[in-house]
Amino acid sequence: MKTAEKIFVDINRWVLIAIMVTMAVIVFLNVLLRFFTNQSITWSDEVARHLMIWLTFLGAGITLRYGGLVAIDNLQLSASPRAAKIMRILVAAILLAFFVVMIWAGKTYVGRTMRQLTPSTRIPFGYVYMAIPIGFSLLIAHFLLVIRAFVGHGMSVLQEEDEAPPVAG
Repeated sequence: MKTAEKIFVDINRWVLIAIMVTMAVIVFLNVLLRFFTNQSITWSDEVARHLMIWLTFLGAGITLRYGGLVAIDNLQLSASPRAAKIMRILVAAILLAFFVVMIWAGKTYVGRTMRQLTPSTRIPFGYVYMAIPIGFSLLIAHFLLVIRAFVGHGMSVLQEEDEAPPVAG
């Protein structure tokens, strides 16, 4: 992996780790407080839910990059190498088009929800849903970095990279 690409992936991973740790600490502290004091942090569930939204969208790019998203490849595996490559090119084009549409839809959704406030923390919902266009932008970036390998050999080659985390399967 090139240095700039490695830095990009590492930053994305560390942001995901920070979100996960923050979410775990908030939920754990809330459980402790409920158990020992019969009180709870009023905003903990809401913040944990919003962090989960950010975790999902920011983590999708890393998951795609290493072949961890669901891929049904029976048709391309049974096709000739040339036909399989054409199918993967078509799939890549459809994915990129979908990602662009979701960035546009996400930006529209953010704009529409900026005046609505969350119940506990009183922040605009738009900041929560900003995860959609940012996450899909990251999906495009990650996909463009691995698109040559994907088109050439399919999703299975992405799962075999040395730096790839283990994928359940």
